[in-house]
Amino acid sequence: MSTIPKYVEGHGLLKGKSVLITAAAGAGIGFSAAKRAAEEGCRALMISDIHPRRLEEAVAALKQETGLNEIYGQLCNVTVEEEVQALVAAAEEQLGGVDVLINNAGLGGQKTVVEMSDEEWHRVLDITLTGTFRMTRAMLPHMQKRGAGAIVNNASVLGWRAQKEQAHYAAAKAGVMALTRCSALEAADHGVRINAVSPSIALHDFLKKASSEELLAQLASREAFGRAAEVWEVANVMMFLASDYASYMTGEVLSVSSQHA
Repeated sequence: MSTIPKYVEGHGLLKGKSVLITAAAGAGIGFSAAKRAAEEGCRALMISDIHPRRLEEAVAALKQETGLNEIYGQLCNVTVEEEVQALVAAAEEQLGGVDVLINNAGLGGQKTVVEMSDEEWHRVLDITLTGTFRMTRAMLPHMQKRGAGAIVNNASVLGWRAQKEQAHYAAAKAGVMALTRCSALEAADHGVRINAVSPSIALHDFLKKASSEELLAQLASREAFGRAAEVWEVANVMMFLASDYASYMTGEVLSVSSQHA
């Protein structure tokens, strides 16, 4: 197993930009992306979540850890169109327009196809795929009107690869990839870029609760580095796609993975 690399300092990749990130409270990829965005010089940041206390704590922690004062929180359930529209409207107003949207909201689980209920199937797809669609649909008119903007979606290698008990999650993430590619072609006419990251395994508290230690160890053993990614290693790639360094990239899905099997 390789050692965890040193945390990379910010290089101003998002200097002067405003950023909106869904499902960014807690200790997962969303919070790490928010922290990285501030460290990369964004001028203003808004995060959303469905948990009021956790959202309030996340905003306070981000301000303290990054020194950026222009950080806002907005409750949003991405399965509710009215809340999605309210989030985008609030971000547009409080941030003075949104330059970068990171669609991070998603839900997983473990269940065989035979045992899976319609409700379990629909819930995972509604949050993970349709939630990404709702946010993209709500944000695009604003970015297209300005003729600029970047959207980064959070997919998964399971959109490409098979794993037992993951049919609903894999289908949702494959859908996110397809949504990324198709919407990117439409948005390109208006100067807006849409890309996605596709992590293999990034270890955080929710994943530890939702998966067994045996499964996590097995997945990590498939990685060339013999370990799961740190959440900030995924966030780093999100920052690249959101930045002007990726100005010629749209409709792409970047694998954040060291898998060799």
